[in-house]
Amino acid sequence: MTAGTISDLLKTGADDAFALSAPGGTKALTYRALRALVAEIAGSLASQGIGAGDRVGIVLDNGPEMATAFLTIASAATAAPLNPSYRAEEFEFYLSDLGAKLLVVAAGKDTPALGVAAKLDIPVARLVAHPEQGVGTFTLEYESRGTPKKARATNLDDIALVLHTSGTTSRPKIVPLAHRNIAASAGNIRKTLALTAKDRGLVIMPLFHIHGLIAALSAPLSAGGEVCCSPGFNALKFFAWLDEMKPTWYTGVPTMHQAILLRAPGNAEIVKNHRLRFIRSSSSPLPPTVIAELERVFGVPVVEAYGMTEATHQMASNPLGGPRKAGTVGPSGGPEIRVVDETGTTVPSGKTGEIVIRGPNVMTAYENNPKANAEAFYDGWFRTGDQGVMDEDGYVSITGRLKEIINRGGEKISPREVDEIIMEHPAVHQCVTFAMPHDMLGEDVAAAIVLRQGTAATDKELREFASARLAPYKVPRKILIVEQIPVGATGKLQRIGLAQKLGLT
Repeated sequence: MTAGTISDLLKTGADDAFALSAPGGTKALTYRALRALVAEIAGSLASQGIGAGDRVGIVLDNGPEMATAFLTIASAATAAPLNPSYRAEEFEFYLSDLGAKLLVVAAGKDTPALGVAAKLDIPVARLVAHPEQGVGTFTLEYESRGTPKKARATNLDDIALVLHTSGTTSRPKIVPLAHRNIAASAGNIRKTLALTAKDRGLVIMPLFHIHGLIAALSAPLSAGGEVCCSPGFNALKFFAWLDEMKPTWYTGVPTMHQAILLRAPGNAEIVKNHRLRFIRSSSSPLPPTVIAELERVFGVPVVEAYGMTEATHQMASNPLGGPRKAGTVGPSGGPEIRVVDETGTTVPSGKTGEIVIRGPNVMTAYENNPKANAEAFYDGWFRTGDQGVMDEDGYVSITGRLKEIINRGGEKISPREVDEIIMEHPAVHQCVTFAMPHDMLGEDVAAAIVLRQGTAATDKELREFASARLAPYKVPRKILIVEQIPVGATGKLQRIGLAQKLGLT
């Protein structure tokens, strides 16, 4: 099944088979109960006038309720999951940009999103969990009454999910993903990993991120398998979950795998008795040395994949049953892939070019952004902005990013967004945020700042200013106060290569 809605995707599982579980002995949720919950929440949303195409912001911590909130809301309306660690300024930007019609937050939980919703006049629904009925079961309690409307069935082209992707020459872009995109990508991942109803995946990825939503959640459910939802990655608890839940696989980013390896020697008995049949990695490059160590410690294949939001996650993947080439992201994991030169002509094997893709998992266009669409699409192909090489077997290696997005351990950060926040400080004249190398994360955030004449500010003060307005992972770890920022030949400020020019490599 590669085409269908999210509701169709959930039809594979046997009625009494477990769809969702969680560590801690809570009652698992069956596929019958999950499908009933989807129908129930669709009716609940319709009672408030929320249906197909309406944007619903979701601000919840990781766990089974976040999983079911996404599945149920995306089935009936358009889910817009947001990072719960955002500050008020960030929530205001994202909720405004999305045109959210409703905000869903956990009952009894405070979040800056509530103040923003009040300011923007967005109705709020409190999610009340009922774990005694099965993990992830919930009802919605509305703070105000909407006007009911008759719900219509969603179709393949309705937008099920919207996420923002970071841009450096413009503000973050809205990526609208239709039901058909999600179904196609889930099917691609299911096929790549040979997922079946016998598999149990452990979710350690955040469920406001495309990697977690599609690879960790949607793909295994489309196979009728079980998904164990953790409260979010915790290296100290990972081995206890491995022992208790006995997953057959998990997917994560390189920093997670590295943290797991650090603690493996102290959990030798659990490692010895694990039930994993493979480990998957995506979102940023996994060093070949880490792949080798993971395979040595756990004795199972490590599958490295390549994804991005615009492709509803997976684009390429090393095959589980075939040759895995360390240092590559494998051959196509669903869409067509080419490596092209500046004119869009395919380059020979072994030659460097830009990676372009097309296929049913690829978004149709960015929302309300003709300029970005003109730059991103070429003759029906989506330009990833990544530079790479394809070998004679079709295996792709990523050699660099043409875009300037900072990839901090899989978290994508828009430098311009950080610039604009720091520029609000009264002492700041100029700010250029850029990537600096980091041993574990691959990249971290740095900023070069020129102060206004006659003012003073320390790097510590500027970091504290940014910390109050940005999620922790976006705050520059290094701030350099300089007299002037190097510019390119045309006089433009350049992020790429700035770390080297400023001695941070």
